[in-house]
Amino acid sequence: MSHFLQNYLPNVYEIGWSGDAGWGLAIWNTLYMTIIPFIVGGLIGLFLGLMLVLMGPGGIIENKIICWILDKFTSIFRAIPFVILIAILASLTYLIMGTVLGARAALVPLTFATFPFFARQVQVVFSDLDKGIIEAAQASGATFLDLVKLYLSESLPELIRLSTLTLISLVGETAMAGAIGAGGLGNLAISYGYNRFNNDVTWVATLLILLLIFTIQFIGDRLSRHFSHK
Repeated sequence: MSHFLQNYLPNVYEIGWSGDAGWGLAIWNTLYMTIIPFIVGGLIGLFLGLMLVLMGPGGIIENKIICWILDKFTSIFRAIPFVILIAILASLTYLIMGTVLGARAALVPLTFATFPFFARQVQVVFSDLDKGIIEAAQASGATFLDLVKLYLSESLPELIRLSTLTLISLVGETAMAGAIGAGGLGNLAISYGYNRFNNDVTWVATLLILLLIFTIQFIGDRLSRHFSHK
């Protein structure tokens, strides 16, 4: 294997698996910058999306003022391009993480890029839920918590599809996070591949990113189909 890499992928072999610029750390940083912001940003987005529906017109806890504030808050962060978001949140990133460089620092802007996107999609999913189901549950004496669980359970297949889309989007944004020295496969493809004319590095990094995306898509599709048939 090493003989093949040396002959056909010399620059890939030279980078190696270990070290600060190795393939192992690049893969780990990509996964780290994808999973953590998805969990944190996803939970925040799920809460905001749910509140936008519950407090919106005809919602079970309708509140026009708070709904308007949440809507504008979500819209503002949804509209800011990710690269600019990195710069805007630099002070907050340093306050939370103690640094503005590296994979840890990238978690803050990635989370802020995730939650408004997730919130808007969750809002659409919950808004499309059959109102008759909610009204029937209310008529049978369901509590607020019961209604929240109903929204989540009835929308589970769509939420899984949304989560899959969000994870794939995050993989792409980890490449842009290289602007703050976050590392990852995207940064490896650009900094050590494209910028140095090492085409083999660019291609291998791209193939690994595609493999990660296809894996996420495959798992997401399987889970969505499984819960759709329940």
